[in-house]
Amino acid sequence: MKLSTLTAAIALTATTVAANAQEMVTYTTDQPFEDVAFGLETAILNEGLVIDHVSHVGEMLERTRADVGSDVVLYKQADAYSFCSATVSREVMEADPMNIAYCPYDIFIAEHADTPGQVTIGYRTFPEGAMQKVQALLDGIVRAAIEADQLTRGSRCITRN
Repeated sequence: MKLSTLTAAIALTATTVAANAQEMVTYTTDQPFEDVAFGLETAILNEGLVIDHVSHVGEMLERTRADVGSDVVLYKQADAYSFCSATVSREVMEADPMNIAYCPYDIFIAEHADTPGQVTIGYRTFPEGAMQKVQALLDGIVRAAIEADQLTRGSRCITRN
């Protein structure tokens, strides 16, 4: 029994490590943060979706900066919007019930402290197959949130510990 628990823990750790490295799709604009946030909220609502939660990541990191012994200011502002689509979620989870791991969907907006006036908006990429429908949804929402002719697209790989 102890051996099977250890085996399960090792398998879980291996899966977690593999899932931690994920790419993002990002767009950068010189539109003000507030305008991008309003555009994002509007684009999500225009899809008939409900915003479940807005995580004020930038505020939290600034508020706790001294508490964790840091003097680094990361963002002027940074938020992450969480939402889901009953229609798209059902479709991708009927294709593979384990796609539940990707729900809810998140789009982030950030104005980095070292590049004021440049706002980045983006989302994590999804695996090939059914989840590409979600990625297309998120890309459409992001593009609707900002003017397409004022953005530059980039992607980068991130590794989380």
